Amino acid sequence: MVMFDLPRRLVSEGLGTALLVATVVGSGIMATSLTQDVGLALLGNTLATGAILVVLITIFGPVSGAHFNPAVSLILAMSRSLPKRDFLCYVLAQIAGGAIGTIAAHLMFDLPVIELSTKVRTGGAQWFSEGVATFGLVAVILAGIRFEQKAVPWLVGLYITAAYWFTASTSFANPAVAFARSLTDTFSGIRPLDLPGFWVAEIAGAVAALFLITWLLQPGASPTLSPEAKL
Repeated sequence: MVMFDLPRRLVSEGLGTALLVATVVGSGIMATSLTQDVGLALLGNTLATGAILVVLITIFGPVSGAHFNPAVSLILAMSRSLPKRDFLCYVLAQIAGGAIGTIAAHLMFDLPVIELSTKVRTGGAQWFSEGVATFGLVAVILAGIRFEQKAVPWLVGLYITAAYWFTASTSFANPAVAFARSLTDTFSGIRPLDLPGFWVAEIAGAVAALFLITWLLQPGASPTLSPEAKL
């Protein structure tokens, strides 16, 4: 397997996160411009996000791992799949890429370059939802890598498509994307004031998944029978 150098991996992470956020924000703007039905708008936003995740993870995965998410980079650094010295660089690339993605979406729809969101997303249910969403995402990634690595793009895309609908927060599950979405006062936005609660919940969910799934995927010792039991 080809190992790409750090600059190329960082560009991969930044570009992938930018395209992901441009899709999330842009599809939300497009959906609300076409329909007043919130459910239909969310469906359009969901399908575009799930689809682009499959594409982006497939094409950028071989370059950088296609994390596009500080929570994912954190658990891979903790599990030694990502060199710890590269972790902060990955996070900065993801945050910068996410901001660029929001700006790109705004420019495509002739909106102000940056417009801080006023959409309220806070409270215990929202935070718990983000914890659950990120827990599930990390569980899918870790188990997918272990058992069916080639299917990971589809597993992640399908999981996020589902999580948009079964979580009250619509499954941000990504601190960098959450930050990028605070820069848009459109359908997918979140108030900057509400970011800390989301970030804490996302990191907590990711770390919990790392510990549980790491334990779960380790085969236990087979019980040995005593001579008396064999008789």
